[in-house]
Amino acid sequence: MTSESGPLPQVVVLDTGGQYCHLITRKIRELGVYSEIRPSDTPASALSGVRAIVISGGPASVYEDGSPQVDPGIFTLGAAVLGICYGQQLIAFHLGGEVRPGDHGEYGLAWLETMGDSPLFRGIAGRQQIWMSHRDAVAAIPSGFELHGATETCPIASIGDRERRLYGVQFHPEVVHTERGRQLLSNFLFDIAGCEQDWNPRDQAERIEDEIRRVAGDRNVFFFVSGGVDSTVAFTLCLRALGPERVRGLYVDTGLMREGETAFVRGVFESLAAGVFAVEHAEDRFLAALAGEVDPEKKRHAIGEMFVEVQERILESGHYLEGNWILGQGTIYPDTIESGGTAKADLIKTHHNRVAGIQKLIEQNRIIEPLHLLYKDEVREVGRELGLPEELLARHPFPGPGLAIRVLCTAGSAPLEKAEGGWLVPVRSVGVQGDSRTYRPVLLVEDPPGTPELQARATRLINALPGINRVVALAGANGPVGTLRVTPAAITAERLDRLRQTDGIVRKLCHESGFEAKVWQFPVILIPLGTPGRPDTVVLRPIDSVDGMTAQSVIMPESLLARMTAELLAVEGVSAVVYDLTHKPPGTIEWE
Repeated sequence: MTSESGPLPQVVVLDTGGQYCHLITRKIRELGVYSEIRPSDTPASALSGVRAIVISGGPASVYEDGSPQVDPGIFTLGAAVLGICYGQQLIAFHLGGEVRPGDHGEYGLAWLETMGDSPLFRGIAGRQQIWMSHRDAVAAIPSGFELHGATETCPIASIGDRERRLYGVQFHPEVVHTERGRQLLSNFLFDIAGCEQDWNPRDQAERIEDEIRRVAGDRNVFFFVSGGVDSTVAFTLCLRALGPERVRGLYVDTGLMREGETAFVRGVFESLAAGVFAVEHAEDRFLAALAGEVDPEKKRHAIGEMFVEVQERILESGHYLEGNWILGQGTIYPDTIESGGTAKADLIKTHHNRVAGIQKLIEQNRIIEPLHLLYKDEVREVGRELGLPEELLARHPFPGPGLAIRVLCTAGSAPLEKAEGGWLVPVRSVGVQGDSRTYRPVLLVEDPPGTPELQARATRLINALPGINRVVALAGANGPVGTLRVTPAAITAERLDRLRQTDGIVRKLCHESGFEAKVWQFPVILIPLGTPGRPDTVVLRPIDSVDGMTAQSVIMPESLLARMTAELLAVEGVSAVVYDLTHKPPGTIEWE
């Protein structure tokens, strides 16, 4: 079936503000079923005829005034319904169950024990790894429902009413770290809802190129490229769709990039289309814009606004683009989701592609974002479809604001404080807990970082201690931990050079050892924790992910970590090296 806007969906995902709302839709499409997102309060009458409804997770509490709700009529439409996290709580709330705050939050990996004979778990029953992100929980099951799963912390982790085809799970089957989540969704779509395959998630390039031509019209497209996977794929799609005479690319050297990055980017884009690419040196301007700034959101805004200022100056000069133009960006789904891009989503962090200057261009219809419906792994697939080199496509993601958000800053001075399980570090990092943003101190433990047992302990500590969202382990230090303290620090050329040097050491050793192929991303972060003469600590953050929406901390081989730590501690100004053990959630991949 089709409509003017495209195929009519067999499945509708109701958005209650969850950070994974679009990920649910994407996972359904990966299974070959077309789906769309609608606001959570969409009237049941507007959903008549769909085969399945999925209610997403969200950051609110169902019993609070003003929280996202659904039309109770959806439960009598005859469509199969699956509630995920907040969605399960909404089902219980509307159908006579009870939802209460939990004694403890549950964030990250957990173990589910299934029970009963639920078609949702057909072929996948038994103990299994799942991914949680909640504090509220169902405390009493509605009439007609049965209990189908529990965890150690959450006694009602899955419920179902077979006769009405209504099901709920407290965990997130859509994330890659729920090991049997794909099969659970497949069971729901095909066995319970009776969906049919009508969507091919492959071969997206032609569709996107048609969309580029439609949005661009007779206008030219100008890109500020970063050399990363997203902007390079978006740029290449525009080249193919519009031709090199209508596309221009500029790389702004902000002074916030890794060692050798400018040369690498120049080589990539000159190979794509000679004569349509240039480099603009603006290192001093960005450093001046960041001078004295310590707040992470203000840093992001300063960088984003400086990008807009540089862009406007260049475009107004007419040197790169004349006449009618629009700005192209490599923005992908997670960028908009974590910036509050869904209707009811909580702001996790502001993306540099969504600052005020960019929003103004969006309102003026002067932005084109070819990848805005895709996730990182899908972007890589499109890149392979375009024939881009694997060396580029396999690159670890790197944040648009560059090293500026990996050099943490503080205005005050404070020592470490003894806390349950370790030391409380008065440096705050961004997290996502229960689909909401958190900005909390970090817990430092002195245990050796290289064991799964310590990883599991880190998860338990974050769940048990509401005042933290991240746990790091001490890999090595140039003195006793108790002598370390946080001191006032801003972004300076000296600290940027220190991070470039330490990041270069990490990348070199990871490449030589082959470890870089075992992780999805490896941020190296500098925090202002140290001693006089050695004011900074290096944070190692190797993680595994598929799309950046969720991530697991990865344990490094002991011999590699020992060598890396020794070389990092030899860098001038480095006082200690710590290892981030935190999954996402509860910690974001980046610290800011």
